[in-house]
Amino acid sequence: MKQIRRLLKIFALFSFLFFGSCESYVSTGSAGAARFAQAPTDRPGLGTKWGETRRSRVGYASFRRADSTHPVATAAIYYNDAAGIRAMAGAVTWQRHWPLLPTATENLISVGLKDQSGRFLPGLIVDDRWFVVGEEGRRYSIVVRNKTDLRLEIVLSVDGLDVLDGGKASVRKPGHVMAPKSQLKVEGFRQSTEAVAAFRFGPVRESYAAEKYRNTQNVGVVGVAVFNEFGTNPWTGGEVRKRLNANPFPGRFATPP
Repeated sequence: MKQIRRLLKIFALFSFLFFGSCESYVSTGSAGAARFAQAPTDRPGLGTKWGETRRSRVGYASFRRADSTHPVATAAIYYNDAAGIRAMAGAVTWQRHWPLLPTATENLISVGLKDQSGRFLPGLIVDDRWFVVGEEGRRYSIVVRNKTDLRLEIVLSVDGLDVLDGGKASVRKPGHVMAPKSQLKVEGFRQSTEAVAAFRFGPVRESYAAEKYRNTQNVGVVGVAVFNEFGTNPWTGGEVRKRLNANPFPGRFATPP
């Protein structure tokens, strides 16, 4: 009988050790609380996704820049969701119109972001920057208007990526050639001469920049660089300053030419 009791005790101890080993414990550490695995974090705000394919036909045109590497004007439009912009600007009143651009650029073009219904996205000025408000999942387009009587070349970028080839943006890359007094609508990253991948707002982790290049450093900005054609002289900031600095009385008497 004693031998049976001893065997039962040994079996109970063995069962405790075996089944008890199925449960594990973690140290609470010096902070007094356990740490567990967390889902990957995401930057707040919006980025631009690689959207659905949309039909958009383009052709080729020759264009010789007056200066191949230095645009005559540049502009940037910053976008985010409403919460992100309010965090930067406090209480704001949204506006729907062409952005206010620097003088040199404003003389040449107007540029803005429009929603899928064709309305300007609401925006505001914060310091000297133009911000527009996007909404996750919504499609948008970049609209440029040539205000001059000259042909212009427009290089566009979204989130630091060139809209024509999807690579790292650079003013050295070719752009869209615009006829005088014309308007350009760019709806997405160009896939071919026949189609684009629509611009759609989405979380930063789902942006084209994040999924393609694992780099979100430049998410949230649309860039515009303007080149004039060789042999033309558009109104620029430098030319305006020369006019305003002209001296009405530089000498005493007239001399022959």
